[in-house]
Amino acid sequence: MNDILSMNKILYTFAVIATLTSCASSWRVEGSTSVSALDGNKLYLRAIKAGEVKNLDSCDVVHGEFHFAGLLDTVRMANLYMDDESIMPVVLEEGDITIKIDNASQSVGGTPLNDSLYHFIDKHNQLSNRMTELSHRQSQMLLDGIDEETINQQLSVEAARIAQEEDSLVTNFIVENFDNVLGPGVFMMITSQYRYPVLTPQIEDIMSKATKQFKNDPYVREYYQVAQENEQRMNGLSETAAPAAPVDSIAPQTPAPLVNMPKP
Repeated sequence: MNDILSMNKILYTFAVIATLTSCASSWRVEGSTSVSALDGNKLYLRAIKAGEVKNLDSCDVVHGEFHFAGLLDTVRMANLYMDDESIMPVVLEEGDITIKIDNASQSVGGTPLNDSLYHFIDKHNQLSNRMTELSHRQSQMLLDGIDEETINQQLSVEAARIAQEEDSLVTNFIVENFDNVLGPGVFMMITSQYRYPVLTPQIEDIMSKATKQFKNDPYVREYYQVAQENEQRMNGLSETAAPAAPVDSIAPQTPAPLVNMPKP
């Protein structure tokens, strides 16, 4: 009888574990690529956990396909890497996430936050392309013999307009996503361009509207604190003359560009 009871307890325990496991949230990534540089290479999904950048999963690219999966303890921003080169950001959330990489573009979709992030990235890339086109137009106008001052006057107005559109796009996206991982994630992306934490009008505008949850994000909180200290140093208000802290001293990683094509 005791043996039967013990066996029943063991079977019950296994049943409970199986039930809990089956109910646990998970994320899955199905990837495809036509970029030959990726085929045969190992890819990594890395994210910040407990203040450190850690590998969440890895896989080989086989015939242009790759797969990741894991249990979801919390929704988080991650990055897809080849070796130590960051390729693109990915939001790890419940559901089937799809990654597509070709020679012209990179995208992530299939889940709400990834769809939202890459809709924003597409708009941001369009503005970047428009800015690049101004440089091409400048070269062509010079070849056409147009006066350089006239060229600068005309194109500077268009450049300022594009810059204002970019500023509004980024600011509005962060504000709309203050209380999920996209707000702090994109804030990290735009501030990584600075050698040291600085207070720009855009950053001041974002922080003036920020929610408590956004302000308490570890990266946002540390960046803003150090940026304020740097501002005081530049204004001669600090009692010490210690050098400003670089960005990578306050974050486990300095984010790469929004997307970054792997090199052959």
